[in-house]
Amino acid sequence: MRKLSGDRDPVEAITESARSLVVRALDAGWQGPPFDPLALADILGIEVFPTADVRDARTVPIAKGRVRIEFNPNRPRGRLRYSLAHEIAHTLFPDCNERVRNRASHSELKGDEWQLEALCNIAASELLMPVGTFAHLEGRVPNVEALLEERKRFDVSTEALFIRAARVSDEPIATFCSSRVSSGPAAGRYRLDYLVGSRTWTGKRLASRSELLPASTVLADCSAIGFTSRADESWDGIVAPGTVHVECVGIPPYPGTSAPRVVGMIWDTGFSPVDAAVHPISIVRGDATRPRGEGPKIIVQVVNDATANWGGNGFASAIRTAFPEIQRDFKDWWASQPSRTRRLGETRIVRQSDDVWVASLIAQHGYGASSAPRIRYSALRTGLERVAAFATEERASLHMPRIGCGQAGGRWIVVEELLRDTVVAAGAPVTVYDPPDAAPAGTRPEESLDLFL
Repeated sequence: MRKLSGDRDPVEAITESARSLVVRALDAGWQGPPFDPLALADILGIEVFPTADVRDARTVPIAKGRVRIEFNPNRPRGRLRYSLAHEIAHTLFPDCNERVRNRASHSELKGDEWQLEALCNIAASELLMPVGTFAHLEGRVPNVEALLEERKRFDVSTEALFIRAARVSDEPIATFCSSRVSSGPAAGRYRLDYLVGSRTWTGKRLASRSELLPASTVLADCSAIGFTSRADESWDGIVAPGTVHVECVGIPPYPGTSAPRVVGMIWDTGFSPVDAAVHPISIVRGDATRPRGEGPKIIVQVVNDATANWGGNGFASAIRTAFPEIQRDFKDWWASQPSRTRRLGETRIVRQSDDVWVASLIAQHGYGASSAPRIRYSALRTGLERVAAFATEERASLHMPRIGCGQAGGRWIVVEELLRDTVVAAGAPVTVYDPPDAAPAGTRPEESLDLFL
């Protein structure tokens, strides 16, 4: 974990690594939902081998520093997919090929191994439900029944779905997983296996597995797989704030045990949607070449990697018309670069006036009619990271249309989440400009999933 995260928060480090892997896979043609972890392993060049000799799944070192994933094909489908994604997550750690790593039950974990397993669970949920597969969850609180319905569409385990829901939410909520203690002084009580908070959660981000939940808890009502329950409880000393609302459901037990585990979500009982922060991405109707507001501003566009000429009917053409000097600069810069540097992910940021810059992100492969989208999400992510760093230095806001979603053929819900992971995470406000006659946002089913109340 130290090798992976360095000085960064481990949860953020593993999430970033998983999402970087996902955008590369999407660019390579990985599609869903459901998103197939076997297809992902094939894209990554990871050998996968079915065998009934393993309980769930494991990574096994093989020649030349590579690993093979072995899995039990007889496990339930949802658990199988989750286990495969979990093992792929192990390969994100730089020392994954040093020894065999089995997906272990709670009682088999030693020392701080629970932290590694919890981080791999987080990454697995990112792999099975990649960026852009959930709509923005602003101003909403969890609805367990609606989330359970989504399992069918994504063909994932309940555990993976709940983790992912917490990780994409703007609200101060957390997903937890718990199991019943089978022996010893605490027999019959529920132990917190792990807790994963949203980006605005103020309690512990990755709570310890050694903590016991209250002796009398609503989790006991989830005594069978699929049983749900909800209540307000005092978890004082375990998470902050102490009094939380709990929504939970019984899920399959660990191998070798009989009592169902319980997964669910918690949030402060005093929280309501009106407490939520303002959406960090503001969507308005207007002209992105005429950015609104005070202070330094950066206009962002996506251009292709095949030509320096901005033609057609896209936003680049509008930039060329509004700021011909920006188009001339880009042509000069393009001509001055060795051909090997004219590649996806390159970014050109040029000052247009005292307080306005234009950032051109090369994140579209080629131009013209195509049977497949020309957007390259990994290149877009790289470009956005560079713009985010520049915006932080200049204390600038970003202004753009729905970049990558016109001639490049990208999906806005993917682009939006990439923006949130890079620019918004860096603290830069974003304004997105839709044309005055554009269709209302959220009219496609993928942008209006009713997962939350």
